Amino acid sequence: MAETLESLGQLKDALAAAQNPPAAAPMAGEDAVEPVELRERQVDQFGRAYATGKRKNAIARVWLKPGTGAISVNGKDLETYFARPVLRMIINQPFQVVAREDQYDIFCTVVGGGLSGQAGAVRHGISKALTNYEPELRGALKKVGFLTRDSRVVERKKYGKAKARRSFQFSKR
Repeated sequence: MAETLESLGQLKDALAAAQNPPAAAPMAGEDAVEPVELRERQVDQFGRAYATGKRKNAIARVWLKPGTGAISVNGKDLETYFARPVLRMIINQPFQVVAREDQYDIFCTVVGGGLSGQAGAVRHGISKALTNYEPELRGALKKVGFLTRDSRVVERKKYGKAKARRSFQFSKR
């Protein structure tokens, strides 16, 4: 068994070496470090970065541009649309993580879901738009999980059931 595992490990090493030939040795005076390839900055003709954020059944389209920190959701001010402070805190989290408070204006449209799902969708969209505008921020936002879509949705109702899993009340007589 151990011999088989060793031979499999050697086979994997041989395949990896065949697919990735060793680079030429650096000459004297050259740095041995390869340059890190960053993603490209994605900005439209108006200087805005666009991204789509999703959570549960909510979908947010987010446009981000340099500004004073004004956030507009469906044509309304942030404090008007998201009245609860917790929801506003969720939306501002990406800016706090990368220390960019009050540096970008946000315009977004949100459809579907409830207010909590919409706030999460806006946060997801802002995080993705930030990485499109400043690709070097991707590591910090990914580390705290803001670039991952929260895919939890309501389970569908099944036939023969009262709800998704609840059975109808049993009657002996």
